[in-house]
Amino acid sequence: MKRYTLQQRGQRGAVSGFTLIEMIAVLVLIGIVMTIVGGKVMQNFQNGEYKAGVAGVHSLEMKVQAFMLDNGSAPASLNDLVARPGNAANWNGPYAKEADLKDPFQHPYFYKAPGDHGDFDIIFYGKDGQPGGDGLNKDYGNWQ
Repeated sequence: MKRYTLQQRGQRGAVSGFTLIEMIAVLVLIGIVMTIVGGKVMQNFQNGEYKAGVAGVHSLEMKVQAFMLDNGSAPASLNDLVARPGNAANWNGPYAKEADLKDPFQHPYFYKAPGDHGDFDIIFYGKDGQPGGDGLNKDYGNWQ
């Protein structure tokens, strides 16, 4: 195999690879794409958390109904699903775990018995954990 010096290759063969400007341009483009894709992924993740909060409302609703079947009335608080209250003679719990009483954003579900919409109300206040709001902060109740 014959070896060539830089002078023998000529200017065209002596330079190979990418310039610094080309590498920076590629890194900037990758950053832009990652920002767009990362934002969409994060938005989808938070939408999933919101939907998990809605599902948590329905799960708690079933647990409260199981408590009601055993004891004849709704529990005074959601904590009565975890630990036996003094007035529940037929308590067959625990009906829920402590972690079930918090939404995916780590706020407690709001509970009211008797409720404004039935025997009891369970409300998920969304990402902000406050009444009212739109989007991920929208309230959701078990009567909806």
